[in-house]
Amino acid sequence: MNKVIVGSLAIVVAAISGCRSNSAYQPNTHRELSAQTLSLGINYVPEELSETYNNQLGFNRYTKVTAPNGKAIHIIAQDKLSDNQIIRARSVLEHYLMPYPGSEYGADKTAVANRMAENKATLLLLNGSDDGTNGAAELDGQPLYQDEIQVEGHQWYIEQNYDHRDATFEEILHLVHDTGIGVDQYESFIGVLPAYQAEIRNAQVSALAGGIWGIGSESQDWIEELRDENSLSQEYLASVVDSYYGLWGAWTESKSHGMWGVYIAKTRDEIMSEDKLGAQLMRNKFFHPYLTYNARIDDSFSGDFSLRFDQNNPYTQHSHYLKDITLTGNNDVNVIVNQLDNDITGNYGKNTVIFSGDSSQYHISSNQDGKVMVSDLIDDRDGVNTLSHVEQAEFKDKIVSL
Repeated sequence: MNKVIVGSLAIVVAAISGCRSNSAYQPNTHRELSAQTLSLGINYVPEELSETYNNQLGFNRYTKVTAPNGKAIHIIAQDKLSDNQIIRARSVLEHYLMPYPGSEYGADKTAVANRMAENKATLLLLNGSDDGTNGAAELDGQPLYQDEIQVEGHQWYIEQNYDHRDATFEEILHLVHDTGIGVDQYESFIGVLPAYQAEIRNAQVSALAGGIWGIGSESQDWIEELRDENSLSQEYLASVVDSYYGLWGAWTESKSHGMWGVYIAKTRDEIMSEDKLGAQLMRNKFFHPYLTYNARIDDSFSGDFSLRFDQNNPYTQHSHYLKDITLTGNNDVNVIVNQLDNDITGNYGKNTVIFSGDSSQYHISSNQDGKVMVSDLIDDRDGVNTLSHVEQAEFKDKIVSL
């Protein structure tokens, strides 16, 4: 534990060509980036940054989110990160900055994004793991390591491998919290949401005092370190957000606790029942109830990818909060939909989208752009699904060619 935007926030991402990529976690040490990489909005490290984040230190790719003020929130990657890992990190940052209509602090996140850019917010995607051997971790920026970025559909994700636990949401949240939302108890407050931070601090103090967070005698030295560096509120919020998005539901070393056992809740439902102030932080405040980015399913995946919660598939603790996905690669992949309105894009293999009911319970229509709309006529079941480059729709009674 370390420390496409709607509205006025522009994501600087090139149009995705054919929505396919080679996502194997292999080094990309070539000086020349492929046309495919460039098409994904991943470029060379800009000259003004390359003196610090240079090839000698292993940095070879760059992407960014551009705030409404025209300034960049930088994402700089070393050479062993896959392109899909870089996109995954960028997508999570986009998700946090996506306006949340009707919410108290997130309806317009322009000020948060602008302040992050003004504060020179930089995400460093580093080779390997957080074992102290990567000297680039000492550079200015929020580190996130290769071995702790799970791409949807990759083996680490499907198995929910906590030796490679997904720290993407935690570390990028720290960046947003520190440089955008703002943290109190420093000499100056550099963020833009002091009222929300006051609520976060109040929930953190209550959770620590009430034995809801910072659980266990073995965590007390860590708590004191956090207190000394004024990181208590950041780490508490990360624990809540991780469980809120289902990142600890599959962890088997505790039946009840999340975030390595230091937080009382493993799942969203447990937050709502066991951490009332934490639940309030999540309820229509800043964080979307579902994941707003388009998840690129790793090209190593084949078979059925489920967007519906299934207790026999550990990854669905997280995937049932997805609503838009793009399949990559050549494998045949089927998608089981959830109750949300999903956008599903196929790959070069044969793709089938699987629905819950009989075909007579759905309305199927085609748009002028070639996309197929499948609308469930039963409320709160399969939603409205927009399908691109998908060959078949499977219903309980038959399979329909699209």
